[in-house]
Amino acid sequence: MRIALLSYTFPRGMGYIGNMLPRYLARLGAQVHYITMDLPHYFQSGGHAASYGAFEGLGVVAPQSVEQYDGFTLHGLAHRELLGQMAYTGLRRKLEALRPHVVQSFLAIGWPALQAALDQPAMGYRLFTANHTTASVFPPAQAGHRSSVPARAKNALGRYLPGRFISGRTDICYAATVDCADVAIRFFGVQSAKVVVMPLGVDTELFAPAASPALEAARTATRRALGIAAEEVVFIYTGQFTEAKNPLLLADAVEELNREGLPVRALFIGGGVQDARIRTRARSIVRAFMPNHELPPYYRAADVGVWPTQESTSMLDAAACGLPIVVNDTLQAVERISGNGVTYRLNDLSDLKSVLRGLMSVERRQALGQCGARRMEAEFSWRRLAARRLQDYERHLAGAST
Repeated sequence: MRIALLSYTFPRGMGYIGNMLPRYLARLGAQVHYITMDLPHYFQSGGHAASYGAFEGLGVVAPQSVEQYDGFTLHGLAHRELLGQMAYTGLRRKLEALRPHVVQSFLAIGWPALQAALDQPAMGYRLFTANHTTASVFPPAQAGHRSSVPARAKNALGRYLPGRFISGRTDICYAATVDCADVAIRFFGVQSAKVVVMPLGVDTELFAPAASPALEAARTATRRALGIAAEEVVFIYTGQFTEAKNPLLLADAVEELNREGLPVRALFIGGGVQDARIRTRARSIVRAFMPNHELPPYYRAADVGVWPTQESTSMLDAAACGLPIVVNDTLQAVERISGNGVTYRLNDLSDLKSVLRGLMSVERRQALGQCGARRMEAEFSWRRLAARRLQDYERHLAGAST
């Protein structure tokens, strides 16, 4: 089976769906072609460029380039701006050359999905889309939000109506969470009958607990290199240091817990506007963004993963390494923390401290962490999720031929 994946960017060295799904589809025997524009990963929010510092993996893929990458073929195309959004230049010619059986867009709206929908009848491929926009990053979907009439009209014209057209030529739209499904249906025009909730995954071959003497020794060595004492409980956050994600709240909670006499540290890996403030907290250790394959030793060196506001797929990586997870109480994707996580009141420093204090017990951490590691392998591994996608593709292809 030939599969074409469509995305605005290709973030090398990261652990996103754009990296993992093509890898595992290719391992299952599919001929996979990833088609990206010549755009940097952060192009939609230019202010986030500073978050990634000197990390080289998020640059552009040169237009007209073709390379073999991790078992699949990576294609670069030029882009152009149409009605304020980025579109492919030459996508139809590329698809005509590749003749895919399946086209999978990583978005349910936007030009990549719309261009694929427009070309679908002529080329006869099966079209699949996805939505990874959660309520936490899409204010109109949040409880109590009231949109103005102009804002609703803008959404209808810019998202809902094009999305409904795309949905009409789509077999399945994969929603990463239940709130992603809600956003897709209510705001992006996706027909509810075509929405399938399928979680984003984790590379469980890479992210796993310190379950061997060698990994235990590596955990000890990493902690020693970071200057962490054996008795200290380490709370880790990875990702962008933005105001919206607010990792500074974790740094402040750890400072106050330490003043209460608890042996605690915070470890931050990433970058962003809160970087300088986090570095002023004596109990915080900061490291810059690093490639996905370098992260497991740091998760295994920590004891608890904490994402104070917006959720992240990094939560799954940490859980797969056997860490209990702390998130806020507005999280709708509760399947990510069922039996392996704890919630606190959003942006409430006192409540966050109380939850972290409750995780000082090694027995409680082990119970939650072991549950999470088992669940990540059984329910969230990219190996299993890619196999499910491939079965869907094959089923719809078979239906088209009968």
